[in-house]
Amino acid sequence: MSAVPPSTFLLGIPGLLAEALSGVGDLIRGEIALLCHEMAANLRCMVIGLAAMAGAAVFSVVGFLILVDTLVKWLTIVVGSEALSALIDGIAFLVIGIVLALAAKRRFSLDGLMPTRTSRQLRQDAAVIKEHVDA
Repeated sequence: MSAVPPSTFLLGIPGLLAEALSGVGDLIRGEIALLCHEMAANLRCMVIGLAAMAGAAVFSVVGFLILVDTLVKWLTIVVGSEALSALIDGIAFLVIGIVLALAAKRRFSLDGLMPTRTSRQLRQDAAVIKEHVDA
C-alpha cells in the first residue's frame, strides 16, 4: 500500500500544481528578461554600426574632395610636392572611409538582431521540462 494517506495526497496535488505554475511563471519572466537584455545589446550594436557608417560617409566625402583637389592641383602644377601631399592625404582619408564602411557593414547583418541566447535557453528549458515530465 502507499505510505501517503489519500487526504494528504489530494492536498498535495493542488500544491504541486501551484508550485509548477509558479515555476513556469518564473521561467517565463526570466526568459522575457533575457530577451529584453539581448535585444537591448543588439540594438546598441546597431547604433554603433550606424555611427560607424556616418563616420565612413564623412571620411569618404572628405577623401573624394581631397582627391578632386589633388587632381586639379596635379593638372595645374603637373609635378610638385603640394599635389603629392594632397594625393597622400586623399588616399589616407579614403582608406579610413573604406575601413569604417566595411566594419559598419558587418554590424548591419540581420543575424545580429536575432536573440540567439534566448532561443538556446528556451531549447534548454524545454529539454529540462521534458525530462521532468517524463520522470
